[in-house]
Amino acid sequence: MKNTITIAFLLLSTCLYAQKQGQDGIDSLVNAIPAEKNDTIRVRMLRDIASDYRLINPDEGIKYGRQALDLAIKTKWEKGIALSYSSIASNYQYKSDYPNAFEYDFKALKKFEALGDKRGMANCLRSIGTVYQYKKNYQKALEYDLNALKIFEELGDKRGISSNLSNLGIFYFSQQDYDKAIEYDTKALKISDELGDHNSVAVQMGNIGDAYMHKKDYKNALEYDAKALKAFREQGDKYSTAIALGNTGETYLAIAKDSLTRSASEKAESLKQAISYLNEAIEASRKIDQLDNIIEFSQYLSDAYSLAGKYKDALESYKLYSTMNDSVYSSENNFRIKQTEHQHDLELKDKDLKLARLELAFLVAGIALLLLVIIMVLRNSISQKKTNQLLSKEKKRSDDLLLNILPSEVADELKETGTAAAKYFDNVTVMFTDFVDFTIAGEKMSPQQLVDELHACFMAFDEIIRRHGIEKIKTVGDAYLAVSGLPIPDAKHASKMVSAAAEIIAFMKERKKKLGASTFEVRIGMHSGSVVAGIVGMIKFAYDIWGDTVNTAARMEETGEAGKINISQTTYDLVKDEFACTYRGEIEAKNKGMLKMYFANIPNML
Repeated sequence: MKNTITIAFLLLSTCLYAQKQGQDGIDSLVNAIPAEKNDTIRVRMLRDIASDYRLINPDEGIKYGRQALDLAIKTKWEKGIALSYSSIASNYQYKSDYPNAFEYDFKALKKFEALGDKRGMANCLRSIGTVYQYKKNYQKALEYDLNALKIFEELGDKRGISSNLSNLGIFYFSQQDYDKAIEYDTKALKISDELGDHNSVAVQMGNIGDAYMHKKDYKNALEYDAKALKAFREQGDKYSTAIALGNTGETYLAIAKDSLTRSASEKAESLKQAISYLNEAIEASRKIDQLDNIIEFSQYLSDAYSLAGKYKDALESYKLYSTMNDSVYSSENNFRIKQTEHQHDLELKDKDLKLARLELAFLVAGIALLLLVIIMVLRNSISQKKTNQLLSKEKKRSDDLLLNILPSEVADELKETGTAAAKYFDNVTVMFTDFVDFTIAGEKMSPQQLVDELHACFMAFDEIIRRHGIEKIKTVGDAYLAVSGLPIPDAKHASKMVSAAAEIIAFMKERKKKLGASTFEVRIGMHSGSVVAGIVGMIKFAYDIWGDTVNTAARMEETGEAGKINISQTTYDLVKDEFACTYRGEIEAKNKGMLKMYFANIPNML
């Protein structure tokens, strides 16, 4: 599993303007603000305070960042607005509030682009890549990192180049090429050392130690861990100190787990050290409200307690991990991140169009009132026969609109009883689709062309799944969610979904041949299991599904490839007699660990 310290160390260099002065430096700036009369300088001072606070107290950092933003807006200083957005985003990253971090990073990027500020653009691109690193979407992170690196190289910015070399090290780490990871981080370390950037030196030493740990070179791993921990303590960096403590604890845990451990006493001592460092790391992370650290270190601590035979402590640590993990990595947060990215790409037009479509679709709540008004008007103006004809027409429109939102069985229940109870479905198949490199493709189209192409593709998807008896749930940005096997159970739910997915792949391939860069490539993932389905909300209500099956299907899509259908072991067991499949091996899925995956080999895909 990718270690938190490697990603979190990367974050230290993503906030462009942090001064790393500590509390004394912050207090000095705060005390100097009242005497400063120049508003531009005041914005910079408030922004610097916000950036410095991210390592100590991100909530305070957000507060000062908003003060800087308010003053920059008041004085109409566009660069100050961009800088303030960036500092707010950095603090949200340290709080593990990724949706808000994305929102403010993209706001900053848009401002820097309008100003033609390449350095600001590069730092925003790198910051966005950092969040993708946290979310373990390494391909997406690499895309943003390479764009940032290109700009830094144009500017001759050695500090930026060093940071992005570290990012490349993380990418190779994610691919389990630890030698390459060490190579790139060592290059970055050399540049940082030449620049006298002690913080980045510590960052890169931590990254190298992480790679050595996964190579099972524990001697070098502990050596680099110790150097990083010492450096961050000397700098008074509470955030990174907490991570370095956890990283050291994980290394000791790896030693205890290693079958090559020579003696029981060595294993016991390693577990003792692991438990000590991990507990200290969790406590340090609590003090700065860093949820990501607590999540990962609690999981490792649970493992350490279990190996030590302390099962009650292991259970308590796992409960902490599970509770915190659900709050940070919820589907709602993931969807918010996707929406934020797409809002930037479409210059808000995509959002406006989707809202307009939702408003149209969710007028059902007012249909009953509309019918009543029609009855009253028609009674006083036309014959009863004409009234009945019009009412019949309006009723059909109402029913059609309702069926456009809900499955027919759920719509019937809603009309008959006024409610529709949530239901549990034991055997369904959930499919996610997503367009690959959507951001890059969008750069080659106007916002309206991009929305039109999305609409055309999703209309085709709708028709395909309708023919296969599959229920569409919703679209979020460029993602499409559907489920087979509900509301009416269907023993062939998995094979129907694979067949529909194959048609979607074929449709997009044919469209790509015709339109080239004016359309997209699609990636599809699916998983079979149980879900809960029902209506949420009282106004603008929607039919939705919940459960681990939905989350796992999303992971199948994220770890798939363009033009292919990635299925889980469960789905494979259901379709293996009908479709040839290629085993991919066990692949790490975010928050799921190692999962067996297969590509469904449909004839027209080969």
